[in-house]
Amino acid sequence: MKILRTPRSMAAWSERLRKEGLTIGFVPTMGALHDGHRSLIRAARLRCDALVVSIFVNPTQFGPTEDLTKYPRPITHDRALCRAEGVDVCFEPTPGAMYPEGFQTVVTVPEISQRWEGQARPHHFAGVATVVTKLFGIVRPHLALFGQKDYQQAALIKRLVADLNLGVAIDVRPTIREKDGLAMSSRNRYLTPDDRRAATILYRSFQAGRQAIEAGAKTASTVERIMRKTVAQESTAHIEYLALCDPANLEPLKQVKDRTLLLGAIRIGKVRLIDNMLVKR
Repeated sequence: MKILRTPRSMAAWSERLRKEGLTIGFVPTMGALHDGHRSLIRAARLRCDALVVSIFVNPTQFGPTEDLTKYPRPITHDRALCRAEGVDVCFEPTPGAMYPEGFQTVVTVPEISQRWEGQARPHHFAGVATVVTKLFGIVRPHLALFGQKDYQQAALIKRLVADLNLGVAIDVRPTIREKDGLAMSSRNRYLTPDDRRAATILYRSFQAGRQAIEAGAKTASTVERIMRKTVAQESTAHIEYLALCDPANLEPLKQVKDRTLLLGAIRIGKVRLIDNMLVKR
């Protein structure tokens, strides 16, 4: 496995493979890899001739009071996982390489960014859209894979690729969960043992919402009330948002549809958790 650190060396490697007619798969990450990332890597490995995983804690998607400096960076572990899964290149650029002196371009996707995560974290999606655009330009993949846990982010990236004709196929893969339902996330390692036990409450609220829909609930307010009542069972959980959305555009719903997205963010102690569940009637 190659470890490349500069955009120039990464672009040169990709250009050489493209000239040979080989397909390039790409899994962009911020490191602290877990089995959710592993599932994306394995899916890409099956579909492409060569595979790139980027490990880059992107500073532009963190707000001034967020956990950029504390974000986990277990690079030895991450490289070992990538080697074990047959990754060809680990792309590990520095912030200075990605955002050199004089850098000023910002990519935005306004409509998808305006609600939910975009409202809770105003800087976040501009940072995501900008870094993903740069990574696609450097790596030049044929296929890129993302997880459904970050549903709004995946929707933003699909819109970005379509609007800018970036020519990258986007595959959004199912959320990988722990046995008790907690969505796998690099930030789960911040949870204390007590908080870890409480953290499943978000998933359990979605289960309660799904059961209500399957039982015939028709209004979003009814289902949201049931989800909120479920979260209230955990005294350490604080709701940022719980909503029923149109899965196509993330607009809030008043009525349950044939396909309804349950979307939420809560805090357990100092840890912020996001998750979602797509419900079909």
